[in-house]
Amino acid sequence: MKIFITGGSGLAGSRLAEMALARGDEVFSGYAHNRPACGRGVRLDLLDPDGIRDIIERTRPDAIVHSAALTDVDRCEREKDLAFKINVEGTRAVAEGARAAGSFLVYVSTDYVFDGRRGLYRESDQTGPVSYYGLSKLLGEELSLDQGCVARTCVIYGRRPASGKVNFALWILNSLGSGKEISVVTDQFITPTLNSNLAAMLLEAADRQLSGIYHLSGASRVSRYDFACQLADTFELDSRLILPSRMSDLDWLAERPKDSSLDTSKARQMLKNGPLPLNDSLQLLKKEIIEG
Repeated sequence: MKIFITGGSGLAGSRLAEMALARGDEVFSGYAHNRPACGRGVRLDLLDPDGIRDIIERTRPDAIVHSAALTDVDRCEREKDLAFKINVEGTRAVAEGARAAGSFLVYVSTDYVFDGRRGLYRESDQTGPVSYYGLSKLLGEELSLDQGCVARTCVIYGRRPASGKVNFALWILNSLGSGKEISVVTDQFITPTLNSNLAAMLLEAADRQLSGIYHLSGASRVSRYDFACQLADTFELDSRLILPSRMSDLDWLAERPKDSSLDTSKARQMLKNGPLPLNDSLQLLKKEIIEG
């Protein structure tokens, strides 16, 4: 398969490129600033719709996985125009390019399309983002759905930094490993997602051209605090360094959903490589870190 990945140097896209190459796919890795380690690097500016459509026309991939986005939740709140241009207009150009080239599109979305009042959201549940980031991603879903698959995910983590950023799990491991105390909220609930598991699910969705909305996250609902504690236990680190805090203690500009955990029943039924329970994901993460 010829696959084009936007956000090819990001946490999801970089692992996807690595796994697609390993199985023999032809991989184009789109990037804005950090050149991807895997795949054929292609500069891609989500602020340049004509350029996006031109690149897709020239590469004519069988599938496009659109994982690139402005994901800084507070920046999206401060700079709504920029968030709209990148997350909405950029997605519109990707979807139009996919349509013109006959490419199947997998749009990577987020749990932040929900308001977080209930948790364990199903694909059919009513959306209601409480931040501009969530709204911009929801608008992107609407532009992508008729061209392929919307894949909502939640708190992605992996064995190495991506795009110059350390993910939530690595921040915890690095902090505890150096004996540093950290504060982690007890009242925000998530379904954290190992990027290797996500990449496998995204590849299957592209291979099988699964249409509609799928929740492709980890299979376990957990608070951020309990996630940190389970990480510590898995890696034999001191969980006493993890200090419980509340969302109200944090100086966030944008509102965050309190429980945006995703129900993954549909994905577990439909996919051969389905969502993993948290313990399995953490054991896999540990294996990946040990093996390098």
